Amino acid sequence: MATQTLSRTDPAALASALRAGNRAALARAITLVESRKIEHRRTAHLLIQDLLPLTGRAHRVGITGVPGVGKSTTIDTLGSNLTARGHKVAVLAVDPSSTRTGGSILGDKTRMARLAVDPNAFIRPSPSAGTLGGVAAKTRETMLLCEAAGFDVILVETVGIGQSETTVADMVDFFLVLMLPGAGDELQGIKKGVLEIADMIAVNKADGEGADRARAAASDYRAALHILAPKSLTWSPPVVTVSGLANEGLEALWEQIELHRSKMTATGEWQSRRADQQVAWMWDLLQQRMMDALRSNRKTAGRLAELEGSVRAGETAVSLAVDELSALIGLADIP
Repeated sequence: MATQTLSRTDPAALASALRAGNRAALARAITLVESRKIEHRRTAHLLIQDLLPLTGRAHRVGITGVPGVGKSTTIDTLGSNLTARGHKVAVLAVDPSSTRTGGSILGDKTRMARLAVDPNAFIRPSPSAGTLGGVAAKTRETMLLCEAAGFDVILVETVGIGQSETTVADMVDFFLVLMLPGAGDELQGIKKGVLEIADMIAVNKADGEGADRARAAASDYRAALHILAPKSLTWSPPVVTVSGLANEGLEALWEQIELHRSKMTATGEWQSRRADQQVAWMWDLLQQRMMDALRSNRKTAGRLAELEGSVRAGETAVSLAVDELSALIGLADIP
């Protein structure tokens, strides 16, 4: 009965258990916010509102990189270093979902073997389920729940494809881009947008025979960053070499993340960025809610399908279809 209360109907009881560090309660709370059922959504909103005063103090770090760059290995080692220093680390790893079935691999607990058994770590793999950039729609809420449960470091791993980098960068304080050694001609293929949003570039696998190639790649990336306008006059993104497998350079990497927060807090940029992210989140959620309402509205659902077919066939202009749908939901007078 207590389990049912925690998982379904009593946000106050769930919040109390979560505050006490109950990991089962945290897992249930995350499942609640990921649910699409209306009654679960309402309970989740009450839960997050109750826990809001306990949130906002953690380091929120996004980590991206192409498949094979060693994200999971680096996170496993970095996270283990941090728990050894007394931190509580939550890893939100968003797995790629099938565009046809919505299924995902959800294999992060096997790829992060040490953190998976660390009592001061919590790993939550979540299917992206087709959301923008492969980022789970409820990642922001999950971050708040982890913070309320006492985790002071939140690491968000992206799938490293599409627009996921930008999406995650807009919800974290620090955005780390992992690169492979031996850039060479690959430097020409780096997306400018990724470099522009990076707070640090770390060339991974800088051990053994890869050390020299990693240092050469780091030099190339530094040169590339010099021609880009920095996001902030307070912080110039450093380029470092690390080895997640050999645990080399990761202590210095974390020191840079702490230095970034210290500098940005001193100028007020850290606080301003957090506030801007909250407002952007509100608008994103509102747009999503309005689209859901449009698709489920009895007055528009049938006509929406008809207009989609007509537009697809080239029989109706897009602007005319939008005008008709807008009129159906009372937005005809909005330019």
